[in-house]
Amino acid sequence: MNNTHVVGISDMKLSTNPGDVIVTYSLGSCLGVTVYDPKARIGGMVHCLLPTAAAAKEKARANPFMFVNTGVAMTVRRLVDLGADKNRLVFKAAGGANMRKDRIFDTGVRNFNALMKLLERNGRLLTAKDVGGTIPRTLFLYLDTGRVVVRSLGKESDL
Repeated sequence: MNNTHVVGISDMKLSTNPGDVIVTYSLGSCLGVTVYDPKARIGGMVHCLLPTAAAAKEKARANPFMFVNTGVAMTVRRLVDLGADKNRLVFKAAGGANMRKDRIFDTGVRNFNALMKLLERNGRLLTAKDVGGTIPRTLFLYLDTGRVVVRSLGKESDL
């Protein structure tokens, strides 16, 4: 049976069912990251609000998915626990926009930079991205193929 799993803000969903779809809506400055093992056909998606947990360790312990550095790492750990091979994982990201059109917090840029730093530190590559700008995005992960689709302003494109 196919299911759609909706990822909220500061949330993460995983699936081992190849018929499932994981989706997150309303990515603004938040960063949506998909992680997929194409051989095992299992994957997950995390919707991170902020870049790092350095100044909010208690919040990170309560909800690691709020932060890019702890949320993506926890997503990988849980996928490996379900049988994914860390060396086969494909990472894609969307979001990281500047919805306020100012540079006061630069949360979107900081979220994306935190992801790149985490991946580099672990010797992993980001396969595809649709980040930045001033547009909202919806991100889909199809577990049967690992296809990742971004929908924004009525248009869809594959990552």
